[in-house]
Amino acid sequence: MKYAKLLLSFVLTIGIFFVLNTKLGSIPPLGKFLNPLSGIWQNETDETITGTIAIPGLKDKVTVHYDEYMIPHVFAQNEHDLYKAQGYLTAKHRLWQLEFQTHAAAGRLSEIFGEGALNYDRTERRRGMGYGAEQAIKYMEQYDTETLSYVQDYADGVNAYIDQLDPKDYPVEYKLLDYTPEAWSPKKTALLLMYMTKMLAGGDDDLEYTNVLRLIGQENFDLLFPDFFDSTDPVIPKDTDWSFIDVPQTESPASKVAILDTIAETIEKPNPDNGSNNWAVSGTKSATGNPILANDPHLGLNLPAIWFVMQLSTPEHNAFGATIPGALSVISGFNQYIAWGETNATRDVIDWYKVEFNDDRTQYNYDGGWKDITLRVEDIKIRGKESYKDSVLYTHHGPVVYDKNFKSDEELAGYAMKWIGHEGGNNQRTFIELNKAKNYDDYVNALKYWNAPAQNFVFASTEGDIALWIQGKFANKWEGQGKFLMDGSNPENDWQSYIPQQFNAHTKNPERGFVSSANQHPVDENYPFYVFNDGYETYRNRVINDFFNSKDSFSVQDFKDLHNNTYNLKAAELVPYMLEHMDASSLSEAERRIYEEIKTWNFNNDIDEVGPSIWRQWYGKLYNLTWDEFDVEDTAMDSPTTYQTIYLLKNHGDHEFMDIMDTEDTTETAKDLFLLAFKEAAERLMEIKEEKGDYTWLTYKATYAGHLLQALPAFSRFDIPIGGDRNTVNAASENHGPSWRMIVEMTSPPTAIGIYPGGQSGNPGSQYYDNFIDDWAAGNYYDLNFLQSNTATDAIIGTQTLTPATND
Repeated sequence: MKYAKLLLSFVLTIGIFFVLNTKLGSIPPLGKFLNPLSGIWQNETDETITGTIAIPGLKDKVTVHYDEYMIPHVFAQNEHDLYKAQGYLTAKHRLWQLEFQTHAAAGRLSEIFGEGALNYDRTERRRGMGYGAEQAIKYMEQYDTETLSYVQDYADGVNAYIDQLDPKDYPVEYKLLDYTPEAWSPKKTALLLMYMTKMLAGGDDDLEYTNVLRLIGQENFDLLFPDFFDSTDPVIPKDTDWSFIDVPQTESPASKVAILDTIAETIEKPNPDNGSNNWAVSGTKSATGNPILANDPHLGLNLPAIWFVMQLSTPEHNAFGATIPGALSVISGFNQYIAWGETNATRDVIDWYKVEFNDDRTQYNYDGGWKDITLRVEDIKIRGKESYKDSVLYTHHGPVVYDKNFKSDEELAGYAMKWIGHEGGNNQRTFIELNKAKNYDDYVNALKYWNAPAQNFVFASTEGDIALWIQGKFANKWEGQGKFLMDGSNPENDWQSYIPQQFNAHTKNPERGFVSSANQHPVDENYPFYVFNDGYETYRNRVINDFFNSKDSFSVQDFKDLHNNTYNLKAAELVPYMLEHMDASSLSEAERRIYEEIKTWNFNNDIDEVGPSIWRQWYGKLYNLTWDEFDVEDTAMDSPTTYQTIYLLKNHGDHEFMDIMDTEDTTETAKDLFLLAFKEAAERLMEIKEEKGDYTWLTYKATYAGHLLQALPAFSRFDIPIGGDRNTVNAASENHGPSWRMIVEMTSPPTAIGIYPGGQSGNPGSQYYDNFIDDWAAGNYYDLNFLQSNTATDAIIGTQTLTPATND
């Protein structure tokens, strides 16, 4: 009997040991996770900001001053040491985020999460993310080894930090997921930049539009999806003279027939709200006589935050601003002479081609003959299972994303993707040069390296210049090219050439005294190249431009007010019309109360208002009722934009699209839809009030900054008290919005303020993890302590020295 007890005890001990040290589904190995010497408890300490650290490969010492916000001010003696230090410090404060983003970009999440991530990984591999990163590395290897050497320095810095870590020091996410960091490489930086390209230039609607065209015809399509809206307030002012452009638009081919296939499903697209605001006023419109510049990128509200703020200085240059973990240099910021920032230019840079294969899928039909396929086997490792090998066929257009093995059932045909992201450019060089630029000419020269994603680069200088360039590598398309699926066998459908960089739309020191962009249409109809309406924003930009046309002089305080402006122009252009034309006589007492509430709304999306909540519900129901024709089973469709929807509701209220398809005995008009949508919205609002106590905008919207691990509650911030919405200048929606607010006055040297929704640390146990969020939500800013020398000021709370490691 005693042997049986001993055996049972032994088995139980082995079982407990197995459970505590094995990852079971989504549960981490509890033994490792709770180990007091190496588990989660080790992650509650704050960052060390003093002392001396030896870094392999440094040529000279690097001084790092930390201010009260945990912003590192880095002073190096040369470029190589600077980027090595940037890599080291970014890894020190953001290692897990740094690496996780590149796993996501490369389609490698199955290695961490298992089979549940396989479809995501396959999508990213077929999107050509790894291929695009490899093309960027090849470009640098051939044309710019200097930049590649800096990218390698950054990698060496990241690896120097990783090599110093014991398992107990790994960020908590590694312990939760039970994996370890791997070495950084230049390809990972290229993958990070591909990730940004996907987020900002990875969306398109060609296949959806193909379905729409097939179902509603060309006339209706042109009505619902026009190239230009009836009201255009473009990025580049309407009065711009384009007569200097001497390269013509590509001539249209004799036949422009779209391939009207039925496409059931398309790959996941980036968040359509990924955008931004930026603007600058000249000295003539500035209260102090100095140009002032602002930037305000709208991205996901994530923790750790997207941005990591740094000062990066050598004897030759001194830059300050927001960096992206994984990439070199300051991305949105300023130096002693200039300031710069970006908004998304969106531009249609993805086209789709139907390709026909031979019997064994080794060739495809092109120009009356057969062209060889290139096969790329994607080996996708899956945690706990055998690898999945996905054979992706590449044509001269690009990867065949859809074929018989992925989201299609055509045996000998597929859809190939032509994407500027695969072209292989040198985007990193743009920011290296911007960080060093001293004037307008330097800024323009820096932009020449930038391919994608297309960006509106705003500029201001201490010399008094302001400017804005819409920069990217753009195909010179024939009229209408790229709206729909094209015949991949016809060479006339290929991109014939690119718009010469000097002819990209731009403006310098415009007469109106300001430049601005908010993801609206880049140009008006007079620009001599084809620019398709790629779902451009139509509300924030008009509020911004109206503001700068409203008076003669603007201050930094005006810039703050505009950043935090919550005026909802979209609602202001439709709600009064709906109230005037809707027959409210049938409303119940409860519905009447909601009706009276929206009548008194001033169209500001402030947190204590109920008007924004009523509007959101009302318009959402109205939009769905209007476009019920687009709810087609097993067919990928895209409905018209908000602006065109409102235009049609107000100007074509009796169009056949207003009729609800399910009500066979009744023909509805826009007026009927207003009432039906209002009643549905009121019903839902009363439910929300019952569930949550009220439907103020604070309660309804419930803005949150979610941790990258599916908004892991313990590591996220919920119910953040910030107003605004996706169509207001303060574009804070549920989990998206102003990811970095920066205002720079071009004094000598510049003076700047900034803030972002997060904190400098990626460690959820640190006091610097989310300490900016409350002030960000309140519309406050922090002074950016722009040190002019390697001397600590009163703003500095700690200094650390990085020294060359000696070989013992």
